[in-house]
Amino acid sequence: MNSSVSNPDLLILVGSPRRDGNSALLAQAVERGARQAGTSAAVHFLDDFIDGFLCDERAASSQGRPGDRYGELFLDMFLPARGVVFCTPVYWYGMSAQTKAFFDRSFTYYSASHPRSAEVLARMGDKRLGLTLASEESYPGVGLGITHQIQEFARYTHSQLVGIVHGVGNSRGEVARDPNQPLLAAETLGREFFTRRYSDYRLDTPRDHRVWGPAQ
Repeated sequence: MNSSVSNPDLLILVGSPRRDGNSALLAQAVERGARQAGTSAAVHFLDDFIDGFLCDERAASSQGRPGDRYGELFLDMFLPARGVVFCTPVYWYGMSAQTKAFFDRSFTYYSASHPRSAEVLARMGDKRLGLTLASEESYPGVGLGITHQIQEFARYTHSQLVGIVHGVGNSRGEVARDPNQPLLAAETLGREFFTRRYSDYRLDTPRDHRVWGPAQ
């Protein structure tokens, strides 16, 4: 289930190996909502592109591995996208290895040793980001480690983490039965992705006293 849209505004990356699993369902819901809003969107599975982990650059070429498509994913899909949603299952209270490898391996392209590092750094930031989590456990802290890591990535790259959706389920497709309706929430996230209000104040941030503007 990889979408065929080239250079979409919204890139949706699935960090689960299951093509019919709960993370995939959440990704499809985000894509559905985005298209309802007229936003071009595409879903891709990370393991179609990532064939290994970050290498020691002193001992390996920075151009990747034979057959590995991470460079295509990162340079040709991630960098041009205005927004990215990461859809990961919760494994051992963290993100999946595929999702973690996506972030780790970006270092190859923004490190000073890469010939395009300045360009990559300039294009990595100022994106809108989203996160969907699928876990068997429902207690609120199960995904806090992942949420924190994505939030720190957002702040590091001057991006905006505009929405997080958590679906609970174990067997394939079970998030559809979650009474909190995470698929509806994911669809709403996709629909509102580029219009949803976001605030992250600093001490010197100019701001109005109202959060939502004057009453109508």
